[in-house]
Amino acid sequence: MEELKDVGILAMGIYFPPTCVQQSNDRRKRCRPSGLGQDCMSFCSEVEYVISMSLTVTASLLQKYKVDPELIGLLEVGSETVIDKSKSIKTWLMQIFEESGNTDIEGVDSSNACYGGTAALLNCVNWVESKSWDGRYGLVVCTDNAGAAAIAMLIAPDAPISFERKYKSSHMAHVYGFYKPDLASEYPVVDGKLSQTCCLMALDSCYRQFCAKYEKLVGEQFSLSDADYCVFHSPYNKLVQKIDNDAKEKLLPFANLTSEESYQSRDLEKTSQQVAKHLYDLKVQLSTLLPKQIGNMYTASLYAALASVIYNKHNSLASQRIIMFSYGSGLTSTLFALRLHEGQHPFSLANIAFVLDVRAKLESRHGMKFIETLKLMEHRYGAKDF
Repeated sequence: MEELKDVGILAMGIYFPPTCVQQSNDRRKRCRPSGLGQDCMSFCSEVEYVISMSLTVTASLLQKYKVDPELIGLLEVGSETVIDKSKSIKTWLMQIFEESGNTDIEGVDSSNACYGGTAALLNCVNWVESKSWDGRYGLVVCTDNAGAAAIAMLIAPDAPISFERKYKSSHMAHVYGFYKPDLASEYPVVDGKLSQTCCLMALDSCYRQFCAKYEKLVGEQFSLSDADYCVFHSPYNKLVQKIDNDAKEKLLPFANLTSEESYQSRDLEKTSQQVAKHLYDLKVQLSTLLPKQIGNMYTASLYAALASVIYNKHNSLASQRIIMFSYGSGLTSTLFALRLHEGQHPFSLANIAFVLDVRAKLESRHGMKFIETLKLMEHRYGAKDF
């Protein structure tokens, strides 16, 4: 059997609600910007939720890339928003395939905080690369309603956004930093300091393992110069700045800190951000467009950041490498590499950027009373007859 080449993301689509709140102008508790680096936050009105967003982004992707619904063989959903304690979000999406008569679609939901989308994506990639693959497309949907958004990705060989399979590392552990033990509420229990420390620790671990694998396979050390862009999970934009650190001389005074002390040191954090500013501007800044405008998208966060890079730089990305860091509280994390190719229409970087249509979607949004809408959503959450 001939080895498949360039398995990865063939097409992408994004949907986020037209309702939003300007965080810079609203200092009330649940939309307070204080140091988070956010400009705006999208949110669902009472007529939208993860199901409707998922249906919209999936139907739109199939239509805009002219993909026959019969050609989907695996559909995986990544989400941490619980709609039903048994029934998967994927089953709701099967409504889209009813007319074509395609009920032979494998896959259900993946759930672990913000990592569920990556788990779904890796499942799809592994399926296409396996003996189980029947020649049809894999489809991934990442959807959540914190900073509300849904991302859809079509998975196949000869993709313009392909996985460098050999360069991947993960860090998994048992931690209570962010979790949702109250099934009657959609809000989490959060230990903010612990959650941030865990994210930095997971990145450290993944990066060390990634570098070791790269050196073993390539025969030379990996450095950030080997990556054209770095895309991070972005629960809030300020955290992305905290984890983009690669400095030397000015960091020497902190060389004797233990790992735990380094995660807690505000002085180290400030110094690292100053030293790494040039690298941040060069390799990370482009990815923050959508996260800064939409907010914490949970499972869609990392892939909205990737969409930001593609939208901004699609004409100059061919042959470049993007390093991706995915994190989900609890905790799960993976660092992996993507290689970019121009592709062929409709599955090209240029057409992906055209379909994403980021600027027009952002400009078409309108403000809405956030606190009142939030209270209405809280009242209706879990209402079995709504």
